[in-house]
Amino acid sequence: LGLLYQEYRDKSTREEIETRRLQDSQTDPEETSPSEETPSEAEPRSTTESKAPPQISLLRNSNSRFNLWQDLPEIRSSGVLSILQPDEIKLQEAMFELVTSEASYYKSLNLLVSHFMENERLKKILHQSEAHILFSNVLDVMAVSERFLLDLEQRVEENIVISDVCDIVYQHTVNHFSVYITYVSNQTYQERAYKQLLQDKPAFRELISQLELDPKCKGLSFSSFLILPFQRITRLKLLVQNILKKVEEKSDRETTALDAHKELETVVKACNEGVRKMSRTEQMISIQKKLEFKIKSVPIISHSRWLLKQGELQQMNGPKTSRTLRTKKLFREIYLFLFNDLLVICRQIPGDKYQVFDSAPRGLLRVEELEDQGQSLANVFILRLLENADDREASYMLKASSQSEMKRWMISLAPNRRTKFVSFTSRLVDCPQIQCVHPYVAQQPDELSLELADVLNILDKTDDGWIFGERLHDQERGWFPSSMGEEILNPKIRAQNLKECFRVHKSDDSQRRKLGSRNRQ
Repeated sequence: LGLLYQEYRDKSTREEIETRRLQDSQTDPEETSPSEETPSEAEPRSTTESKAPPQISLLRNSNSRFNLWQDLPEIRSSGVLSILQPDEIKLQEAMFELVTSEASYYKSLNLLVSHFMENERLKKILHQSEAHILFSNVLDVMAVSERFLLDLEQRVEENIVISDVCDIVYQHTVNHFSVYITYVSNQTYQERAYKQLLQDKPAFRELISQLELDPKCKGLSFSSFLILPFQRITRLKLLVQNILKKVEEKSDRETTALDAHKELETVVKACNEGVRKMSRTEQMISIQKKLEFKIKSVPIISHSRWLLKQGELQQMNGPKTSRTLRTKKLFREIYLFLFNDLLVICRQIPGDKYQVFDSAPRGLLRVEELEDQGQSLANVFILRLLENADDREASYMLKASSQSEMKRWMISLAPNRRTKFVSFTSRLVDCPQIQCVHPYVAQQPDELSLELADVLNILDKTDDGWIFGERLHDQERGWFPSSMGEEILNPKIRAQNLKECFRVHKSDDSQRRKLGSRNRQ
């Protein structure tokens, strides 16, 4: 296989984006299936840009071109393409992509181990403990990938028409994929150790730069290899989702796809929780050290508590009647720490400390946006504490630095408050949607990291370029710059995206209804 996984993944997602763009531009979407175009013997398009569907890499291919399952010589010569229905060909392509992408991933893992981890000069530079933090259990991950790939390849070789792959995914996820949780949970320490080594050890920095320049790495960075396992386990879930959208409903293959998806989702969630737990614990300890309580002390550190948002706002001075006075400063700075179950209101004091003067449970917060009353009161909202630290109701008039910052605070403080556009889980017939065309890494706890080709419902947006969205494939919510995506304008494509999402998650519906009220906070 010519492509490293990083290249394969990038090409695959960009092809997905282009295919969706093509579908979105169709004047009559009925002519083109809102999933993928049928890879059949259709007449070629007149322009290169219109060529579809996305092509997939071939296991035995030594160059960098993508190939489809239907382009295999064995498939073309067998005559099977004239027998299979278009939907079955789409399904074959989806299963074939899962296999070929695993081969590409294994190749990249192998390069991480052979080219970097087992380099003799690097072994001499790193202490054993440093190497362990940097590479973690990557050998276990690679062994699991190898076994998984062998089983997948054996299935492909059994018959030119692939019977199923999700049963194999299910078995390996249940029995072997826990190694991913171990690796990904170490990510926080891995990133920190890598930065520290680059800073403290010039020999390490120089050697890594030399190794990255090797043609084998194809211009890819060392860190892009380190993050491979987390990217793969997340992508694998999406590949199973893609298969699930194409299998016939109420069939055995749908059952195995749903089972595989459910187990993969469990592993992905455990990976995410592993990363969050490591970083959250350190963050909570750091915040606790900075707080000084003017009121009765509240214990901050708790295993079930984490930071949602922090930052400075302007609090209005004096009674509301003084709003019209221009002869004195209307606002003074306050600092908020918002946790998943608690709000702490402070003033910053010398020494990078914060003096706490009020607090309230998050469930007892209410917000109200003020109508724009001139520039001085732009982006102002009311925060009500139904029961504060003194066991009484309190109100604060707060001013944010921008419209987006105001909305972000309001949604974080009162998450059950209705947004401009309602979540897809409300089963709306239509909702604004956007697809990610530029990856984005979250900078704040209330932001959402985006991968190429992610599709999201738009729940709210601001005039200064921010969107509050809900990603369809995992229902994760957060803010991101609107420049990261392109809005999906075709209502039939949006409806198809929702329909496919409901189908993927239909096995979770009953459980979601049971847990709904508990999970809101």
